[in-house]
Amino acid sequence: MKDSDRVSALYFRDFRLFWFGQLISLSGTWMQSVAQGWLVYSLTKSPFYLGIVAAASTLPILLFTLIGGIVADRFMKRNLIILTQALSIIPALMLGILTDLNIVTVYQVILFAAFLGTVNAFDVPARQSFIVEMVGKGHLLNAIALNSAAFNGARLIGPVIAGLTIAYLGLPACFYLNAASFVAVIIALSMIRVRGEITISSKGFLKDFTESFHFIKEQKDILYIIILIAIFSLFGIPFTSFLPVFAEEIFNAGPKGLGFLVSATGLGAFSAAIMIAIKGDIGNKWRYMSVAGLCFSLSLFVVSVSKVFWLSLVFLVFTGWGIVSFLATANSFIQLSTPDNLRGRVISIYSLVFLGFTPIGNFLIGAVSHSLGTTNVVAGAALFCLAGAVMFFIRHLKSEN
Repeated sequence: MKDSDRVSALYFRDFRLFWFGQLISLSGTWMQSVAQGWLVYSLTKSPFYLGIVAAASTLPILLFTLIGGIVADRFMKRNLIILTQALSIIPALMLGILTDLNIVTVYQVILFAAFLGTVNAFDVPARQSFIVEMVGKGHLLNAIALNSAAFNGARLIGPVIAGLTIAYLGLPACFYLNAASFVAVIIALSMIRVRGEITISSKGFLKDFTESFHFIKEQKDILYIIILIAIFSLFGIPFTSFLPVFAEEIFNAGPKGLGFLVSATGLGAFSAAIMIAIKGDIGNKWRYMSVAGLCFSLSLFVVSVSKVFWLSLVFLVFTGWGIVSFLATANSFIQLSTPDNLRGRVISIYSLVFLGFTPIGNFLIGAVSHSLGTTNVVAGAALFCLAGAVMFFIRHLKSEN
C-alpha cells in the first residue's frame, strides 16, 4: 500500500477542511465533557446525577434522531451542519457564564445537556451521511477512520488539557474554550464546496420513516450489527459517564486523574482509528468486529474490578481500542451496504442505537449504583456486553462454516 492510500480521504479538499475543523472543535467538546462531569460531581457528589446529566445529553437522540435522518436526506447537509454547530455554542457559553458567576445548579446543567443533545440528534445523521458525498464510496472507510482518529485524538488531548485547565484556570475556562472552538468548524464548513445532495422527495412522513426499518429487517447482517451496538450502548458505553466516581472514590486522583482516565480510553480509541486508516479496507469485517467486541467487553470488566490506577489506565486503552474498532468498521459496513436514497435514514437508526440507547444505560447504571455501588454495576454491565459479543462471534463462526 502506498503511503498516500493511508490518508487518501485527506487528498479531497472538502474533507480536509471538514477534518481539521472537526479536530479543533472536538478537542473543545471533550474539554467540556470532562469539565461538566467534574462540575456535576462537585455539586452533588452523586453518581445518580452523573447518570441523569449523561442521559439528558443523549435522550434527545433517542427521541429525535430518526427525524434528523429524514431531514438529512431532504436538505443540504453542509448548511444543516453549520446551523447545528452555531447552536452548539449556546450551552457552552451559558455554562461558562453561570459557573463563572458561581450560580450554576445541576438542573441548569441538565437543561443545557438536553439542549445540546437535541442539536446533536440532527447533527449526527447529517454529518455521517455527508462524509461519503465528500470522498465517494471508494474512500469511505479511510474517511470514517480518519474522522474517528480526529474524534479520538481530541478525546486524547482534550481531557488532559481540561484537567490542567480546571486545576490552574478553573472550570469556566473549559466552557469558554469549547464555545470558541465551534467557530473553527463553522469557518471550515463555510469554505466547503460540496453542499450535500438532497436524495429524496417526500413520500409522506410515515413512509419515509418506515422505509429504512424495512430495509434493515431484510438485511440480516446489518440487523445483527445494530443489535450488538444496542447492547454496547445500553451496558458498555455509559461507563465513561462514571469515570469521575472511579477517579475520586477508587483512586483518589482528583480532576487530573480523571483527565488521565478519559485520555487513556481516548488513546486506545485513537490507536484503533489510525490502525484502520493505515490498514485500508478490512477484508473480513465480521471477524474484525468480533475480535474488537470481545476486547471491549473483557477490558471493561477488568477496569470495573481493578483497584490499581495504572492497571486501569492500561485496560482503558484496550477498552477504547475495542469499541472504536467495532464501531468504525460497523459504520463503514452499514454505509457501503445502504443505497444512497436511504443512507441518511439508515445512519439515523445507527445513531439511535449507538447514542440514543446510552441515556437509558446511563440512567439505569446511575440509579442502581446508589444501592449496589458503581464498580459492581459497571462489572455486571460488562458481563452483559461480553454475552452479546460472544453470541456475535459465534454467528461469525457459523457463517464461515
